Parts: sequence; C-alpha cells; structure tokens
Amino acid sequence: MKKVYMIILGALVSVFIIGFTIGQLFFNPQHLPSGDYISQSTSPNGNYTVKIYQSSGGATTGFAIRGEVTYNNKIFNKTKNIYWNYPQEKAKVKWVNHDTVNISGHVLNVKKDTFDFRYDTE
Repeated sequence: MKKVYMIILGALVSVFIIGFTIGQLFFNPQHLPSGDYISQSTSPNGNYTVKIYQSSGGATTGFAIRGEVTYNNKIFNKTKNIYWNYPQEKAKVKWVNHDTVNISGHVLNVKKDTFDFRYDTE
C-alpha cells in the first residue's frame, strides 16, 4: 500500500513540475527573446546596470529592443526585464537619477516600473 502512495505522490509532483515549467515558458511576461547584446549603462551610484538587447523576429518582422536591469547590490546580481518595444532598432539610455532611467523616451523607475509595447494604451 505504501508503494502505491509513493507512485501517486511521484506522479503528482511530476505533473506539478511539468505544468509549472510550461506556465513559465509561455505565460510569464518576463520570458522574452534574449536578442543580441548592444550596450549597457550603469546608474550614477552603481546599484543598477541596464543592458540593451536587439531582437529580430526574422525576415518578415522588424527589430525589437529589450532592456534588462541588473540589481548590482543584490546577491547573485538579480535581473529583470523592464523594457520591451517593437518596432525599434536602436535604443538610447540615459539615467535621470540613481533609480530612474530614460530608455528612448520612456522614463522608468528601475525598482517598480516596466514598459511593454503589448500593454501600452497610448
């Protein structure tokens, strides 16, 4: 009887892990194409680094730009996607202050803001 319970538990854990993995791959807004590295810019106080990547969807679509912030003062240099814009070929990055960055005219607080053209209502 104990063997049956262990088999059922193992099956349930496997289904959970597979479901979680599929959910992260297809439904996580942080999962974006990686793209080709273009440039990076570090905040004035050195706490954050924004890296810019250019992503190509192939011959039938234009380029997109992805901005990724690295929290330099965190353990393991945690990263987060904060900028995703299409169509866009180049990006200009300028720090407004220690926590705020301007990426091609989009002003973002790296602690809490993100920009994703898919959800932009303007």
